[in-house]
Amino acid sequence: MLTGTAAGIAAHLGIDPTLVRVLFCVLAFMGGAGVPLYLAAWLLIPEEGTDRPIAADLIDRARFTFGGAS
Repeated sequence: MLTGTAAGIAAHLGIDPTLVRVLFCVLAFMGGAGVPLYLAAWLLIPEEGTDRPIAADLIDRARFTFGGAS
């Protein structure tokens, strides 16, 4: 609910967002795979209305901060 990741995945798949959230929770408690999958989805899936994922913006900021841009 904080990042909209589960809602976005659910909208893309045409299912209820609660099912996606429950799936992430089950995966988190059954071996921990839900947490890294959720974080990866949050970083790699672009926000609605944009073409760039959050990870691309973070990489660009890191390059600028650590001297990649002169």
